[in-house]
Amino acid sequence: MIEKLYPVSFEIAGPAAMFARPDTGSSPISYPAPTKSALKSMTECVALSKTAYFEPQRVEICSPIVFRKYSTNYGGPLRKSGTVNFQLFATILENVCYKVHGMILSYTPPQSFRNPQHQLQEVLLRRLSMGQFHSTPFLGWKEFVPTYFGPIRDTTVIDQSIHLVIPSMLATMYSRPTDGAVSPRFMQDVKIEHGVMFYAE
Repeated sequence: MIEKLYPVSFEIAGPAAMFARPDTGSSPISYPAPTKSALKSMTECVALSKTAYFEPQRVEICSPIVFRKYSTNYGGPLRKSGTVNFQLFATILENVCYKVHGMILSYTPPQSFRNPQHQLQEVLLRRLSMGQFHSTPFLGWKEFVPTYFGPIRDTTVIDQSIHLVIPSMLATMYSRPTDGAVSPRFMQDVKIEHGVMFYAE
């Protein structure tokens, strides 16, 4: 019996993005491409399920990789005791555009009376086409809101000049896709070839 697949693809673009490398500490630097967990978070802004989830398989980079300096006033829980806020310096990505491809997976096989994979796929595709979101989508950091988030556009092309190897890249922060414990995992020697990166641990 051939297992039925539930693919989902979308495009997202914006003036800024930040996919922070954990090894860069208090002055974070972005990876040159989005992490799996960042892409999964984007789909969760559209629809959320406890029994099914989006698993990114590849990303197509459709704009040049450009880094720039960024500073913001930080008032979060990591600030020094007794201070109101402090200035956070980071290195972010500028003018990004991605085509994302993946599959809807679930913890249990679909049944005749209930198929969480089909349900999540249908809701995601419908809401993306209509521009409806469960919460405001973002490109890594909450303040980096996309200018486009929806179905793949025919006019967007891959930047095939991009060839990179990322020595180590965060794959996921949690032990399972939903309701997991903190358990970071990394991918090694991740290749971007002709503007395309595959997510394989």
